[in-house]
Amino acid sequence: MPQFRQQWKWLVLLMLPLFPTYSQTRYSLQEAIQYGLTHNINVKNSQTDAQSAESRIGEIRAVGLPQVSGSVNIMDNLIIQRAFLPAVFFDQNAPADAPPIAVQFGVKYSGNAGLQLSQILFNAQWLLGLKAAQAYRELAVKNVTQSKIQVAESVSKAYYSVLVAEERAKVLDLNIQRLDSLTREMSAMNQKGFVEKLDVDRLEVSLNNLKTERTKVQNLVDLSYYMLKFQMGMKLDEQIILADRISESDVERLAREVKADDGSSFSYDQRVDYSILKSNLLLSEMDVENNKRGYYPTVALFGGYGYNTGRNSFGDVFGSPWFNNANIGLSVNIPVFDGFMKKYKIQQAKFTVDKVKQSLSLVEQSIDLQIRSANITIINGLETLKNQKRNLDLAQEVVRVSKIKYQSGTGSNIEVINAESALKEAQTNYFASLYDLLLAKIDLDKAKGKLSF
Repeated sequence: MPQFRQQWKWLVLLMLPLFPTYSQTRYSLQEAIQYGLTHNINVKNSQTDAQSAESRIGEIRAVGLPQVSGSVNIMDNLIIQRAFLPAVFFDQNAPADAPPIAVQFGVKYSGNAGLQLSQILFNAQWLLGLKAAQAYRELAVKNVTQSKIQVAESVSKAYYSVLVAEERAKVLDLNIQRLDSLTREMSAMNQKGFVEKLDVDRLEVSLNNLKTERTKVQNLVDLSYYMLKFQMGMKLDEQIILADRISESDVERLAREVKADDGSSFSYDQRVDYSILKSNLLLSEMDVENNKRGYYPTVALFGGYGYNTGRNSFGDVFGSPWFNNANIGLSVNIPVFDGFMKKYKIQQAKFTVDKVKQSLSLVEQSIDLQIRSANITIINGLETLKNQKRNLDLAQEVVRVSKIKYQSGTGSNIEVINAESALKEAQTNYFASLYDLLLAKIDLDKAKGKLSF
């Protein structure tokens, strides 16, 4: 028998590669965010844009490097152009009014081959472009960071939406179990003649309403899972299990953080969108300087080396001799007058700078408003959640007492049904307040530039 088991062990080990390996299915909030940062399409697109920005920077840098080109030409002069020379060139005795003689200067076939080299020695706009390249690179990186923050925000909200919906479903399950047990007890008492059939029917109506509500909540749970997977960049048919849970300690910790944070450590630069706008301001100011440098001269060195030949027979073109030629020179381009085109370009660039500065001021005001609004929302949310928790505890106690009174014959089933309805409303309000509070905390972290990912 041990030998048989050993053989099966080796067989299983050999067959393991034939079976697919299953990826992670349990995700904490941070793990879900990290998954989204890797798989979300928006993040991938921003990273692709950053790579494109690097290529653009390389293109700008390449303009100042030596430019070398080569050329090879073979030409068939189908009809050779003639030049007109005075007749005296051919006959010194020709009269002065003799008509000129048309002479062909050239051959039927000609060829040339050569290399040309050019190198910028001075171009003020290109030198400024090298400085702007670093700012452009930083802007691309900030855009990636901004897309990651947006994904972290979306995944966090979707994650909490699933948690709250699941907690609400669990509470509804407990309510259904409690009401189902009571209904069966009352049905047994009705069969013994202690309660009326109408009382049992009322309880069954409440029970069916709870089951209908449970079905709706389950659909909400499924929809929340789909939304979470979408934000994470995960296929909708993949399985996912949430590892985190919402507890009272989380709410207490949130309350302590809000009380401890006086906002003194906040800086506008912590907001990536504000930082992006500052980078745009720097690039806009460089654009003004770039247009001003359009008045500067440009200096370049050029040179060339090649060969050429000419024959009246096509086959002789590829033979020898080919005659070499070479040239070298310095070009200086000095702008003199362009119809005030650069002047108006500078004015437009300055207007853009002013506009970006005004946008910075507007964003600062917007950030201040977002922070204060989120703080007030959290303070109100904590107080509302506290009150809703108190209402929930009271509603649970009312349901317990109502059930005892009804079973002892001192109360009516109307009281039980009303108490159950009040409990369901208190539970719904509690979870709605809890979800609003969690979203407000995410909004506050985003407003302060502290949303982690």
